[in-house]
Amino acid sequence: MRKLIGKKRKLKRTSFLKNVAILVIAHIFIKIIGVVNKIYLTNKEGFGDEGNAIYSSAFQIYALFLTISSIGIPNAVSKIVSKRLAMGDSKGAHKTFKIAGITFGTLGFILSIFLCIYSKKIAEEWIQIPEARLSLLALSPAIFFVSITSVIKGYFNGRENLNIGANSQTIEQIFRTIITISLIEFVAQTTGFDTRIMAASAAIATTLSEIICFIYLYRYYRSVKGEIASEIRRSVNYKYKGIRRTIKEILSVSIPMSIGPIIGGINKNIDSMTIIRGLKKFMTETEAKLEYGILSGKIDTLVSFPLSFNLAFTSTLIPVVSAAKASGNLDKANKKIRFSMLISILIGIPSTVGMVVLAKPILEFLFPNQPAGEFLLQISAISITFIMLNQNINSVLHGLGKTIVPSIILLLGAIIKLILNTILVQINPNEFILGGTIGAAASTVISHAFTCIVSLFILKKYINLQFGIKDFFKPFLATTMMSVCMIFTYKELTGIFSAKLCIILTLLVSIIVYLILVIILKIFSEEDIKKIPFGISIYKILKRLKIY
Repeated sequence: MRKLIGKKRKLKRTSFLKNVAILVIAHIFIKIIGVVNKIYLTNKEGFGDEGNAIYSSAFQIYALFLTISSIGIPNAVSKIVSKRLAMGDSKGAHKTFKIAGITFGTLGFILSIFLCIYSKKIAEEWIQIPEARLSLLALSPAIFFVSITSVIKGYFNGRENLNIGANSQTIEQIFRTIITISLIEFVAQTTGFDTRIMAASAAIATTLSEIICFIYLYRYYRSVKGEIASEIRRSVNYKYKGIRRTIKEILSVSIPMSIGPIIGGINKNIDSMTIIRGLKKFMTETEAKLEYGILSGKIDTLVSFPLSFNLAFTSTLIPVVSAAKASGNLDKANKKIRFSMLISILIGIPSTVGMVVLAKPILEFLFPNQPAGEFLLQISAISITFIMLNQNINSVLHGLGKTIVPSIILLLGAIIKLILNTILVQINPNEFILGGTIGAAASTVISHAFTCIVSLFILKKYINLQFGIKDFFKPFLATTMMSVCMIFTYKELTGIFSAKLCIILTLLVSIIVYLILVIILKIFSEEDIKKIPFGISIYKILKRLKIY
């Protein structure tokens, strides 16, 4: 860790696309490690789908507490800091950072204690999985550390130095995986594969990795503190604000920003609080836990994987749009917004189709010991593009200062999700195809589709965004042609190569074909191509080939 930080660091701001590239690489790497971790746990004897149910139910409660204590903080601090730095007020930006750290560190500590005290009640009455109590206890200290690290990340994001947050997330995920595997192997050998204790061990690994992440960020901050102090001394346009006024300013931004994630967290917990209850109407508690484990473990992991590409754009859009609004140059931001949304479509649609077409072989490849969930994955995958677009739209609305709008829309989506879950989950799927966990997955798709469509409609009222149905046509055409190639390739390779090699080769061929189709159909404009890394060189090659 010392080598990663060093004794001295040069504070640098990076461009929009460099920030995106940094975050894309980091998120992909983090997600890959996360998927590896989930594959290990799901296939591990004694853990499996039941272990996923116990850990995931506890983790969703923990995540909900995090949304209250910290989720809105990185973007809120980032927005305030970037705005003050744009005005030359480095001293005010740093003061915001310090006060935010104390405020939300205190809140995180209180919530950690609360979760610890009420872990039994939450496990037995809220989620109706008593075995989750140990996992809740193990996760509770992490809330305090995440609250502080969120403030540090927000400060450096506001300085347009996203490397630090990306590095910390990578370190956190690497250590989480290493510690998880170490603890699980130890527990498996000493407790006779006790699923409850194995799930709690995974929770302990999460907490320990968050502590390591905090140590890394704190050491980095200490290493650049001297340069920050020098910058503060050169600060201009500083206007004194008392602690109460500063806290009020932070809360005025963070609370509206937190409402959306809190509602999103509640949306996630709708599954953990309704699925077990509903399924027990027509199956045993053990069977219900297994069904919930399939959805919350394997399916959610696979569906969320493509989102790692999109998070890079949403993380950078808020400070970009905020700064553009402050300088009165929204036209420049418009181009970046449209480009980000186009990327979301180009990633989201083929990801959905790939999971729908190859659901069974993907599950058999990744989870050979627990391959159930084919239809569940096919239904859940439909939500990918809606989630991606909604992430972009919400980031833009936050950057424009319309923070309450996406929260209201998300609340309506959560209400739709709750109503549908309550009705569909307790219906036996043998009687109605959208019953049980399939109903929960379908209600998630409907909820995300609703919030995406309404959010896009509202965004167009605030900015002149040239983005509509026509922008879906070419990506959809490319995806359709890719899917035909995917089906043909998989069928032709089956029987020639092993099942695992078949799925790998099919995915590789499909990705290559899709990229070629994106180029041939000219989905990217000349300006779009030049925005990507090495874009000018790529454009020259395409021009020589007479494609552009």
